[in-house]
Amino acid sequence: MPSKYYVVWKGRKPGVYASWDEARAQVDGFAGARYKSFPNRSDAEKSFAAGYEEYVVAQPDTHKKHGVDLNRAPVSLEDLPAKVRNSYAVDSAWNSVSKVMEYRCVKIDLMTELFHQGPFDDSTNNVGEFLAVVHALALFKNQGISSAIYTDSLNAISWVAQGKCKSKLARTEKNGHVFDLIERAEVWLRDNEYSNAVLKWNTEAWGENPADFGRK
Repeated sequence: MPSKYYVVWKGRKPGVYASWDEARAQVDGFAGARYKSFPNRSDAEKSFAAGYEEYVVAQPDTHKKHGVDLNRAPVSLEDLPAKVRNSYAVDSAWNSVSKVMEYRCVKIDLMTELFHQGPFDDSTNNVGEFLAVVHALALFKNQGISSAIYTDSLNAISWVAQGKCKSKLARTEKNGHVFDLIERAEVWLRDNEYSNAVLKWNTEAWGENPADFGRK
């Protein structure tokens, strides 16, 4: 039995899906997509039948139901501020059991992936966010892109501003490449200036980070 069910109110083929891969195929790159995960099929089907607007109106602003944070309900691209739509988002995925990490960058208005790195062994989520931001900064400087970069990680924002990854991650036989990437990122920050703003993604106002891997 699936651990989550996914409602697609607006997408290529609206409906209730039993896997994220099926649901994602309906919403990735679809302008104005509206979708949400639910803990069981019954809730998903009721919410789909009610419609997106009815679902949103029925939810208290700061309430949590069935362990799902309703403030994370996705927001249509058209509802995002123009300056946000015209920017980029980075995010990291990290498995707390395997300790495997990967990260990527997405162009928000097109919902297209700009780069995707990993998986990397024995790492952390914040390290991934830090590397993603610096990767984007270096790429954007090379390509003359001045857009803002949004991340979920306040730690990553702070570390980038300080030019130093302050993770307590220990070096192991498996994560040497990650430490090489961290060193290269710190050297790049030391030797380069950049004009891009590095900002915190406002999940409560805008829904899930567009670069999210959808594995929550």
